[in-house]
Amino acid sequence: MIKYDKDGELVMKRIELNIRNRNCILYLGKDSEYVLIQPVDENDIDVLDEEVRYIRENTDREFSLIAFKVENWNDELTPWKAPQPFGKGSFGNGASETLEFIEGELLPSLVEYIGKRDGSKKYILGGYSLAGLFSLWCGYNTVYFDAVAAVSPSVWYKDWIEYVEKNEAVTQVIYLSLGDKEEHTRNQIMSKVGINMKMQYEILLNEGKIKNTVLEWNEGNHFKETGIRMAKGFLWCIRNS
Repeated sequence: MIKYDKDGELVMKRIELNIRNRNCILYLGKDSEYVLIQPVDENDIDVLDEEVRYIRENTDREFSLIAFKVENWNDELTPWKAPQPFGKGSFGNGASETLEFIEGELLPSLVEYIGKRDGSKKYILGGYSLAGLFSLWCGYNTVYFDAVAAVSPSVWYKDWIEYVEKNEAVTQVIYLSLGDKEEHTRNQIMSKVGINMKMQYEILLNEGKIKNTVLEWNEGNHFKETGIRMAKGFLWCIRNS
């Protein structure tokens, strides 16, 4: 399963691209069966190599991963305006535009690397924190993805539970995870994350269209082993989609 060259490096090309003025990093596998898509910030980029290595070491399925940099985290990944839990300001409503970028520009721009979308590959969207919430929201708004990995998603987001109670997911394979200490915070808004995550999971379990879902608990707070947690989410989706 583990593929290295003579110097001990993974046999995957790491290619930096610019797509519609967004910085992107492509980890290109050979004849990929799975295409993993991940919105990232600087912290995510720092652990991408570790994340990809962990995936490669724990599956024999061929995959490529495309990560794209999100410059305005609080606006581009959120589906509606809401107050921020710390200080002043608010979240934006740019999730729809970001989804359009993925479907309409990001993946079509990769045709020369991964080929056209022809049914031979499965597309998995995943993200961490607000990017996890974005990925989960996409699971309710497009049939484009074969699976979604929502890793430590910000389900404390205002009106999120009301949203999922009124809507049905259209992505049929959904991975959820949370750190077991994430809800232990003095912030009253963010302390709801554990309760809301359990509610999210129960809602998915009771939806008839869902083929497979899981809620995995990780040790630690929101910031522990983020790359490994993200890798575990993608691995579960690979195995279950």
